[in-house]
Amino acid sequence: MFSKIITAVIAITSLLSFFFTSTTPKSYYQSRFISPSLSDNTSISNHLFTLTRRPHLAGTQANAEAASYVLSTLSSNNIKSHLAEYAVLLTYPDSRSLTLIRPSPDPPIAFSLHQEIYEGDPYADVADQVEPTFHAYAKSGTVKGHVAYVNYGRVEDYKTIKDMGINISGAIVLARYGEIYRGDIVENAYEAGAIGVLIYTDRKDYGGGGVTRWFPEEKWMPPSGVQVGSVFNGAGDPSTPGWASSVEGCERLSDDDVEKGGDVPLITSLPISGADGEEILKSIGGVVANDDWQGDKDAPVYRIGPGPGIVDLTYKAKQVISTIQNVIGIIEGAEEPDRYVILGNHRDAWTFGAVDPNSGTAALLEVAERFRKLQKEGWKPRRSIVFCNWDAEEYGLVGSTEWVEENREMLHSKVVAYLNVDIAVSGTGFQASATPQLDQLIIEATKQVQDPDNSSQTVYESWVQTADYVKIGRLGGGGSDYAAFVQHIGVPSTDISFGDGYPVYHSMYDDFVWMSKFGDPMFRRHVAAASIWGLVALQLADEEILPFNYDSYVYELQTSAEDLEAELSDYKGISLIPLFKSIEKMRTAAIQINKEIEEIKRSKGWAFKWKNQEWKVREMNDRLMMAERALTDREGLPGRPWYKHLIYAPSKHNDYGSKCFPGIDDSVEIAKSLNTQESWNSVQHEIWRVSRVVTQASLVLHGQLT
Repeated sequence: MFSKIITAVIAITSLLSFFFTSTTPKSYYQSRFISPSLSDNTSISNHLFTLTRRPHLAGTQANAEAASYVLSTLSSNNIKSHLAEYAVLLTYPDSRSLTLIRPSPDPPIAFSLHQEIYEGDPYADVADQVEPTFHAYAKSGTVKGHVAYVNYGRVEDYKTIKDMGINISGAIVLARYGEIYRGDIVENAYEAGAIGVLIYTDRKDYGGGGVTRWFPEEKWMPPSGVQVGSVFNGAGDPSTPGWASSVEGCERLSDDDVEKGGDVPLITSLPISGADGEEILKSIGGVVANDDWQGDKDAPVYRIGPGPGIVDLTYKAKQVISTIQNVIGIIEGAEEPDRYVILGNHRDAWTFGAVDPNSGTAALLEVAERFRKLQKEGWKPRRSIVFCNWDAEEYGLVGSTEWVEENREMLHSKVVAYLNVDIAVSGTGFQASATPQLDQLIIEATKQVQDPDNSSQTVYESWVQTADYVKIGRLGGGGSDYAAFVQHIGVPSTDISFGDGYPVYHSMYDDFVWMSKFGDPMFRRHVAAASIWGLVALQLADEEILPFNYDSYVYELQTSAEDLEAELSDYKGISLIPLFKSIEKMRTAAIQINKEIEEIKRSKGWAFKWKNQEWKVREMNDRLMMAERALTDREGLPGRPWYKHLIYAPSKHNDYGSKCFPGIDDSVEIAKSLNTQESWNSVQHEIWRVSRVVTQASLVLHGQLT
């Protein structure tokens, strides 16, 4: 009898403790995170200055030292951190030369291929550490031929040239940067029969359109500036497609098999400056290009050629198995340590990388420092927060891809969301992309953060004024480290930044001086980016019920399906009924789970339901988290098996571009070209595949077996 009384007293005490124990609400810490007293633009500018003192290309000692700086900063902020190393295939320039042979009597020009330092350049003493301008994974070789101008080198540009009756087979093409990914420029040239590619930065796009002042006086690319970058069309280490590159040794493809894989270029290419590009354009004759292919008002007339100018191009690469270092830090969750909210940014840069990527690295460290301040006030996240600072992103998302491939099954079952920031700041104006269920979360975060350029309003208010509506892009393009998370394993993800492009992209002029003069003179945009990034992370880590909204996903799918229906209206025999039916099932599932969430929120105060409710919350969060996984297919896209997501993936002809229903889109392109029954059957098959994964996602949201 006495023992029963004791048991009852303990039970009553526990119940009273549940109701009356004073705990700080999570919303308090969210408001504290964005308070001015916790943010520090001086600290964030110091981080950027330290990270950009030297060029730090992947695989170099300077980049390893930058990794050590990130590691020590995270560790000093009470974040358990370590290095995750991989031995990967990287390429560097061994030798290169470019000579223009002009029509007589003009003498040939041997280009220096050198970016010039400017008067008073504070980095002049380390400028020689900048790697020679090159394309990562470019094919070694010597080619000589007439030059043809191909505008941006898009598929439609080659169609225009073909329609003019101009044959560029056997020519070396000159393309200008912009519109599409440089790797696709090279691939499109190969498909058109070219033997080599030169890509230059046209002053109309990057030089201010005829201005006579450029960096350091103005923000524009100097005439000698070169946009370097990768021309690899895959993701991760090319020698270990689909599996991680272990430091200790692992299976690797041979060089021949890497080339056969289809993602490395099959013709030689080289990036060149705007000044060199214009000199070559002067040597090209033939048909005058269309007005929209021309340069600015002071540029020479652009003609298509080929010739009579001839280019002699030599590029020799050295291939190296290099050790790269991801920095991983973890704040362990108090209630759900086995659920991860991941913040990611890459560290490696083509040169100094003040904008790309170290504005993002500085913001990452700012978030870490604010979290440490919250910890001192008693905050502990409900779920674990993981900081990931990637290496070798510039070569082809190598560091993040290898890490995801190594941890695939763990990540598949445990990651709540991945929050990417590549470039945190390149200028004014907030930009965001996401998988649709996270749209509202980003919007709500921007409503709480002050606009760095207008203290009288929030980021959200400025965002709406800029575009008349909030436009959130999609993560179908392969331009940053979210690719492995979204497109390979199906993790809900975001990507945010301030600014939309900048003239000195991937050149040696992307340094701290450019950022402090033009990108963010007061570093307030960096602080705002960190505020939004961290606030989204806090809500995902702390909210008891994950703040996902699948209504947005249903709307996105419905709109995309209607666009596809309009595109295929003239093609009989193709049925979109399966797709529309699957979307309707997902709509019903989204409505149902929203009702369940409201029911749980209403009943949460009743103690007798608490134990059962904890289980229900966990189960519901799993459904919200795993629905994105269901939109992947183990076979991947036709001809692109690494890309498993059937809703979002890069455009086939532009890795930067985002495509909804990419498998359907690829099949439609082929079918329109071939116009055979078999090709149209493939279109229908892809429609069925998408409808099946959408149905699977609705079943996951329902949480019940059929």
